[in-house]
Amino acid sequence: MILVREVFRIHPERMKEAKALLPEIRAVNVRLGFPPGRAMTDVTGPYYTLVLEMEHPSLAAWEQSLTKVFADPEWQKSYAKMRPLIESGHREIFSIVS
Repeated sequence: MILVREVFRIHPERMKEAKALLPEIRAVNVRLGFPPGRAMTDVTGPYYTLVLEMEHPSLAAWEQSLTKVFADPEWQKSYAKMRPLIESGHREIFSIVS
């Protein structure tokens, strides 16, 4: 089992918009087979951080899901709305050991 965190730094004046898009993005992801996961915002650390976190059975399963998601027109449309809100980001992948 792996845990994938998509960590985004959102433009400060755009965080409310980013949070408002989360239900749409989650619905598309779930329709395409991603687990529902969870969304988190910063309490400490770098300001205006949005984290999307999901568990996947394996790295191979996550990679297969990405291929399906990136090719989906509805996902592309949702991500096009989110992209201008993002200042920067990175991905963290962890192996779950317990």
